Amino acid sequence: MNFSLRQLAAFTAVARTGSFTRAAAETHVTQPALTVQIRNLEAALGLRLLDRNTRRVQLTAVGRELLPVLERVMADIAAVSGGARELAAGDRGIVPVAALPSVCASLVPAALAELSRTHPGITVLLRDTVAQQVVRLVRSEEADIGVGTFGPGEKGLEIEPLLRDRMVAVMPARHRLAGRASLRLAELASEPLVSMDTQSSVRALVDRALAGAGMPPRPRYEVTYMSSAAALARAGLGIAILPSTAFELDHTRGLAVVPLADPGLVREIGIARKAGRSTSPAAAVFLAALRRAAANLSPPAAPRSRRSAPSRRA
Repeated sequence: MNFSLRQLAAFTAVARTGSFTRAAAETHVTQPALTVQIRNLEAALGLRLLDRNTRRVQLTAVGRELLPVLERVMADIAAVSGGARELAAGDRGIVPVAALPSVCASLVPAALAELSRTHPGITVLLRDTVAQQVVRLVRSEEADIGVGTFGPGEKGLEIEPLLRDRMVAVMPARHRLAGRASLRLAELASEPLVSMDTQSSVRALVDRALAGAGMPPRPRYEVTYMSSAAALARAGLGIAILPSTAFELDHTRGLAVVPLADPGLVREIGIARKAGRSTSPAAAVFLAALRRAAANLSPPAAPRSRRSAPSRRA
């Protein structure tokens, strides 16, 4: 059995209009061409679908039985075609994303806010997790896009630089160091420190910088979530060293955020995709919004008392 969509469209048009002339105009073919399409469809099915003479066209009993089935087929094909066009244009689609929680606190929401306005048909499935899990999820194709910190030459991944994220010292607004324009790690030597746990990319970065400054990495407190680190700092229990992207710097809630000037306290945030895999149009739209959000992300301003809304893990 071999028939075409054009033949089905010709038959349903004749059935709907009751006229070869009107059906030919509707399907943008000549009447003889339409007649050939109907005859070829009947031949392919081995059934007579229409009774026609010089004055009228009528569906046969078989034609009446098949018409609703073929109309559903044509409607389904039209829906598939329309959906494919939306997917190709990036107007609709699902984008699984894995990202560091600190990035999910500010950068990713800004990109999602843009998408909600410009491409509401795109759904982003966001998983906030530590750096090692971001890599694993992209490699296993559970995530199309990863946003995090990546080592040199990550096997099987294509890495695109996105932004540089400087560490900041988070302390109570009343702290003696809160009014400083910037700080060095050496100035925190006598201060109790609040660190992220050892699974965090921030912890690895800070420990390396502390060791380079001749300060053994011995935190007074170790926490899993950035919100916990900020809460301990707010309570005056220590100074937390956290990424600037984890904070909404335009609010005040009893915390001061002071940039750290040590050169080793900057982490490179990048975009990871699995090597050799194409990017869907919806993912491309999300990536464009993410790059714009990164370009607009403000660096930490001069220190003053600021409210900070930290994310969970670094």
